[in-house]
Amino acid sequence: MDRFKRFLPLIVLAGVITLIFAMGWNRYLSLDTLRDHGQTFRDFTADNYLISLLILMALFAVLTASVVPGVFFLTITAGFLFGPWVGGISTSIAATGGALVVYAVARSALGGALRRKAARDMGLMKTICDAIDRDTFWYVLASRLAVVVPFHMINVAAGIVAVRLAPYTVATVIGLLPAHIIYCWIGARLNELLRTNPNPDFQALFGQFWAPMAGVFVLAVVLPFALKSLQKALGRKAAP
Repeated sequence: MDRFKRFLPLIVLAGVITLIFAMGWNRYLSLDTLRDHGQTFRDFTADNYLISLLILMALFAVLTASVVPGVFFLTITAGFLFGPWVGGISTSIAATGGALVVYAVARSALGGALRRKAARDMGLMKTICDAIDRDTFWYVLASRLAVVVPFHMINVAAGIVAVRLAPYTVATVIGLLPAHIIYCWIGARLNELLRTNPNPDFQALFGQFWAPMAGVFVLAVVLPFALKSLQKALGRKAAP
């Protein structure tokens, strides 16, 4: 019975994923949906701004937690409807909520048992867990900024080693913000472009966004190394 309770969140999450794919809802996560229904979304948002924002955040959190591909397009939609700042901040918070669900599922299934085993064995696993505990914020922040690191791999790994929740959450929100603001800026620009051309070639359109995509590349490659250097500098300064 205890084993069933431990794996119940994982079973529920697997059921949600199965339902989404069985109903074909994942097919709506595309720029074609934005092209075909963008004006309807904008009209509804204009009349129901706060409700629209809350719906988008809830949907974003659920889809993030369910590990469904295509959430990127929902980020673009957030920028399309709410602009880069409101869209970027709200989707970062919602994505963090989804990440916490995956973290909790992994922790309930494996994390608690793994940490207890590490504490008993006093071996390499305990050394790794202790190192992550000391620098959870920096590890998670660098991983989130490096957008090439698979998002859910971080969530699952954090849950398995049962990292401290507070620094994990704060670092996730902060680490997601830059990329989400960039993606939402692209969405806001699409809003303007769709007004002049309601049936655009999206592949050609994205060729116009080389500058913000270069910014995402900088996040993925440069910032994590810069953060590591900053962490070492702060460590040396704090040392007696």
